[in-house]
Amino acid sequence: MMLWLAILAVAAGSFALKAAGPALLGDRDLPPWSVGVIALLAPALLAALIVVEVLGRRWAGLDGTVLVALAAVVVARLLKVPMLLAVLLGVLTAAALRALIG
Repeated sequence: MMLWLAILAVAAGSFALKAAGPALLGDRDLPPWSVGVIALLAPALLAALIVVEVLGRRWAGLDGTVLVALAAVVVARLLKVPMLLAVLLGVLTAAALRALIG
């Protein structure tokens, strides 16, 4: 019972924190420098997640198929392929390599 109360308290706090920004700022526009920072947060977080997932703990879990699939996504993006299609290409590359290698 205590666990569920803690979960509900954290959920309520998270909701209140997320709702505070729009409630306090209203219709005001953000400064131009902050819009640039916010736009760069998503790619930076995505890159960090990819590095952590690919390298794992001390490179012990390094998987060659993931590196090849990641390279396929990078090449596809350099060729101006849309993001969703590039990710699908990476998934298909990893699946095909794992099927071939075993």
